[in-house]
Amino acid sequence: MPDKLTLTELQLIIRDTLYLSFPDSYWVIAEISEMSENNTGHCYLELIEKNPDEKNVRARVRAIIWSTRYRFLKACFEDSTGEQLRNGIKVLVKAKIEYHELYGLSLIISDIDPAFTLGEMALKRQLIIKKLEEEGVFSMNKGLQFPAAPQRIAVISSKNAAGYSDFAKQLKNNSFGYVFYTTLIDSSLQGPETERSIIYALDKIALNSHMFDLAVIIRGGGSQSDLSWFDNYNIAYHITQFPLPVITGIGHDKDISVTDMVANRSMKTPTAVADLLIDSVAGAENHIIGMSSEIIEASRLIIEKNRSRLETAGIRLFPLIRIMLSQLKDKLSTQIIDVINTGKELIIRAGMIPANHKSRLISRATTIFSESNLMLKRGNHRLFTATTNTMGINKTIISGLGKKLELLNPENILRRGYSITSVNGRILMSCKEVKQYDIIDTQLFEGRLRSTVVENTKRHGPRVKKQKNKFPPGKKGSDLKLWEI
Repeated sequence: MPDKLTLTELQLIIRDTLYLSFPDSYWVIAEISEMSENNTGHCYLELIEKNPDEKNVRARVRAIIWSTRYRFLKACFEDSTGEQLRNGIKVLVKAKIEYHELYGLSLIISDIDPAFTLGEMALKRQLIIKKLEEEGVFSMNKGLQFPAAPQRIAVISSKNAAGYSDFAKQLKNNSFGYVFYTTLIDSSLQGPETERSIIYALDKIALNSHMFDLAVIIRGGGSQSDLSWFDNYNIAYHITQFPLPVITGIGHDKDISVTDMVANRSMKTPTAVADLLIDSVAGAENHIIGMSSEIIEASRLIIEKNRSRLETAGIRLFPLIRIMLSQLKDKLSTQIIDVINTGKELIIRAGMIPANHKSRLISRATTIFSESNLMLKRGNHRLFTATTNTMGINKTIISGLGKKLELLNPENILRRGYSITSVNGRILMSCKEVKQYDIIDTQLFEGRLRSTVVENTKRHGPRVKKQKNKFPPGKKGSDLKLWEI
């Protein structure tokens, strides 16, 4: 070998040496770092291998799939895995080493094994699930109580997605006429931006969690490869720590992602999510109607019970009155007989005394008789009066109780124009129990109103104004608005 070589001569020596040392094709495991196609249909890749920490790169090489081979390999790979050849996935490729004096070392790929990538995807998913379970957070969002009547909905979706449009139409056109308020946080739900976009949306909603009942993540149909973006540890972990229940509508009939697994509820489509919300509100309404019926029935039973008690008291009172009158008559008769006998005796004695004594005796007997008769009449009158008053008082009390029960009937109270106002399910008794910008519910005889307190005046009570599309400007995250659906 000469002492001096040109650069071309050196490159040719390297090329020939490599060809002689590595004449065959080799199966190589690598991760696609970059990938592009040129106008002629050739595919150019950059393959890397990372250290166990999954951060630092320990090896890097260029690779090429010629156009005639690339069309076949791409179609075969996507049909087998449901996944596109893209950045960030691991592949097992069959390649031959090539060295060019201008472009350096590269691998010429002739085959790709789809089974290896499928195994890597399944392994990645299982590792994510295992990590969440070991951290004890896998079921945290499922443990949150699902709201009885969810109407304030935070939506994570793309504003241009067909799935979001279907979701909004389903809520708006529900057959019950329910009103839902939604806030859309426009997000990317496929591609490399999926993780960053969804986490940003979740954080934004969490800062304003008092404005919402729950959050939903929805997207329209797509390939299985689009669903793989939701097999993501960071997205799943954020959902487990989220303060509100999360409903997902991102899957297909046969597919479920890690994001679906950790959510409070998982539905297949955005329309199914909307149906779940409508059914929840309908269930709450039916429960309220059932409670109202139970109250009415309980009131009716109380009235019937007291009416029966009144009738029973009357039946028991009349015999007692008859017994009392009979006893008084017997006593009076005895007194009259005693007076007559005494009079007779006095008359007999009077015949043996002077005439003036006889006259005084007769007068005294007459007086006693008159007083006894008057006492009898007074006693009879007092007894009759007392009996009548007692019966009238009892009748008035029982009638009053019946009227109070009728007045306490919630349906009659609402029918007279009154209303029941509550905040967070708690009935308000005083304007001191609410503050400005609180959302209150008002139950009328026909229908319900949802309002926001704009002013609180102790003398006249809070004035309310129906909230349609604005939240308090002083609250953190006031850029989120609820729009009526």
